[in-house]
Amino acid sequence: MLGVLDLDVRPGEGLGIFEIGASLWTVLDVLRGQQHIFPQVDVKYDPESTTGLTPIVLHLRPHLDLLFSGKHQRLHTICVRRLRDAAPPLVLQYRDKVLSAKDEVLRRVDVSRTFGPTYQGEDLRYPGLWFSFEDDGVGEALGKGKAAEDRMQEVKRIFISQTNDDGQPRDALDEVVECAAMHGDVERAVARVHEGVTLYFHPAEKPPIHIRLGQTTAQDLVVDLGPPLRTHFKEDDRMRIHSTRKAPECDEEPSYFYNYFRHGIDFLISGQTHLVEKIVLHTNIPGSPLFQRYKRCNWEIEGTPEDDEDDTPPRKRFYDRFETISHFLSPREPPPSMLLDRTDDEDGLTLPSSASHPGDQVYGYDGIVLEVSEASQVLSVMLF
Repeated sequence: MLGVLDLDVRPGEGLGIFEIGASLWTVLDVLRGQQHIFPQVDVKYDPESTTGLTPIVLHLRPHLDLLFSGKHQRLHTICVRRLRDAAPPLVLQYRDKVLSAKDEVLRRVDVSRTFGPTYQGEDLRYPGLWFSFEDDGVGEALGKGKAAEDRMQEVKRIFISQTNDDGQPRDALDEVVECAAMHGDVERAVARVHEGVTLYFHPAEKPPIHIRLGQTTAQDLVVDLGPPLRTHFKEDDRMRIHSTRKAPECDEEPSYFYNYFRHGIDFLISGQTHLVEKIVLHTNIPGSPLFQRYKRCNWEIEGTPEDDEDDTPPRKRFYDRFETISHFLSPREPPPSMLLDRTDDEDGLTLPSSASHPGDQVYGYDGIVLEVSEASQVLSVMLF
């Protein structure tokens, strides 16, 4: 039997273990270790989106809905619902004061006593906090004006989110403003073909890190990024058949991967020189085979400036369609593609569109490889 779900309310900052601004990858990773508390998590998104910018909602039955922004996949808004549902019982606290519990009904007058006066309206809105007196799906024509005068009106839903400078809640489609939950994360990754990648971090004052192909060492990565979450030796050599390079000797030290899942980046490191050979940037598209294995990396591919005085070189970003990025990399026709069906190696993996999903396509260019979905979304970028 599930125990009591006891959560503290922090206006504009979070609820319980959930921090506004936390990444989708981080939250789902935490939930994997909390299955005894949250046994069922539904991931909802727009499967028709072709840009990868669809907002994502995590529904934690029966009490919580977590809305993540479409671009950076950051926790934007927390909705608490079904406050009186006893499976499991929910206790909400604010500064050590119980707001709502199984036997403590939260009413309009209780909100006013706890949080003080606020602007007149059907709902009670405070900076970073919003109390609604409607159940999900309730329509407009319910005589709200009369209900708003009822001091004993029961709170049905509570929303927690960031606010704008004027104290008003941010639009649901806005991105989350930089906050403490983001500190240490990669804000964006600027990739340059044949060179490497520059990583920019939160907070913005932190200096960027330049990782260069054939120059940056494994030790440099550990110093700059910390130890990887996983290190494994490269065992899959099926692509070697397409390589024009001479096969290595049998006693050559194998290359190995540093997997930085929390940054959405992999590094392939030479077993001989211990220098970075390849860099893989992951887009974390919902519904794709690698969804949620890596955090979204907000990558950009930078082109060559038009002249020496051009300080804004052209760039293509992760949400641009494959056709646009392909033309950017090579104005000619796209190169021949190869089929990559990741479900072949995962016996238990099924996709939302697996019945008609023929697999992803891999396109190779000079110094860069794109993995592309059936919907023309670039799932990952590999620099070599």
